[in-house]
Amino acid sequence: VLITPIDVTPVAIAQFLYSPQGEIVLQRVGEVIQTKARQPGFYAIRAALIKAAFKPEGLTILNVLQEFPTYGIRINSQRGFEIIDDLSKLIQQTQMAIAAVEQASEQEAAAQTERGLSEKSLDLRQPGSVNYAKQTITFDDLGRRREFPVDLYLPESPTEGLAPVIVISHGLGSERKTFEYLAHHLASHGFAVAVPEHPGSNADQIQALLSGLAKEVAPPSEFINRPLDIKLLLDELESSFKGQLNLQQVGVLGQSFGGYTSLALAGAEINFEQLQKDCAPLNEDTLNISLLLQCRAFDLPPQDYQLSDQRIKGAIAINPIISTVLGKSQLSQIQVPLMVVAGSDDTVAPALPEQIQPFTWLTTLQKYLVLLKRGTHFSTLAPSEDDVPLPEAVVGPDPTIAQEYMKALSLAFFQTYIAGKSEYQAYLSAAYAQSLSQELMPLSLLTILEPLVREKAGL
Repeated sequence: VLITPIDVTPVAIAQFLYSPQGEIVLQRVGEVIQTKARQPGFYAIRAALIKAAFKPEGLTILNVLQEFPTYGIRINSQRGFEIIDDLSKLIQQTQMAIAAVEQASEQEAAAQTERGLSEKSLDLRQPGSVNYAKQTITFDDLGRRREFPVDLYLPESPTEGLAPVIVISHGLGSERKTFEYLAHHLASHGFAVAVPEHPGSNADQIQALLSGLAKEVAPPSEFINRPLDIKLLLDELESSFKGQLNLQQVGVLGQSFGGYTSLALAGAEINFEQLQKDCAPLNEDTLNISLLLQCRAFDLPPQDYQLSDQRIKGAIAINPIISTVLGKSQLSQIQVPLMVVAGSDDTVAPALPEQIQPFTWLTTLQKYLVLLKRGTHFSTLAPSEDDVPLPEAVVGPDPTIAQEYMKALSLAFFQTYIAGKSEYQAYLSAAYAQSLSQELMPLSLLTILEPLVREKAGL
């Protein structure tokens, strides 16, 4: 283990360690790994990692120890045990919350009569019969000096008037092909699907960081630019495809950073009051990695950026990062139908603080919480050539299971609330989710967390 090389270039390790997110990680690690003089190991660890990466054999643990700039290393065991204790408490609380969600979903399923569902019910995982064509358009926002491509999946001949529109927003470090499987699925059922690529937070941005061409994972302006990308996209579609698309009844789906994007468009503004509480400074005891990104929004000038769009009539947020950048007071402002999807094993946007608890803050009458047991932050993503490669252990169980879930549930949601087909409402039920559920990644869906269940889960 000590001499096993880690596949990372010296430039990549240096770029990350000098980024705002990297410096926060160094501060946290430096509390435990200190110099012999009992000083935090922030600078010593950074120097050791960068120098070790330049070694001919590459970055190894042994090289890092050898390159540590002071004679001797001190381990602050007290601080280490405090972090372990905090982690244990978080894991226990998360397990309690997940058990409460599963129990509530089972109770909902038992109480449902499965109205409209029978042996002749549709299998929403299967492709539809509508023919569609794909085209790529590049939009240029001169005011923001921002150019971005958009893949459009357009029905060749809408069967019932104007085609309903869905926009898909990718997450940090991804690109528009990540949810290509879902775009094809929805288009085959008659939806016009638009998939933009956000240039400041896509796979190219991460590659630019690792190669020394960018200074951080994503600039704070991405919290503004992402929703504005989609608003511009809808404006352009309105002028270019008038008479073909219903752009007054639009659905949006996003994952991770895209989950934030979808909820910002649905009516939640950046919550500077919550950012002040959580990020100035960032709580040194937090184990929520997503705050490393969320707190970058605190560097924005505090004002109302008017990111919401009245054309959005329903939103799905998969693994969203929202607890601080949107927070309770803003999430409670959303009044359109919402679906929030969580993975129990998500270590990037942890299910309890980022999805389960925020779900209890929602006031919209049509809301759904979906839980993928053993799902990770990457379970719903399809791999593509340009994405940052991830090891299997990080991706989790067979991603095709989660992708099939998303095909069925997103179709049911958008048919109900965007296409206006009430017969699909029956598929937005705990009972239907239970019928889809597979042992490798159990699926739960609920519409309400009763106060007693929330109290039991510590919510």
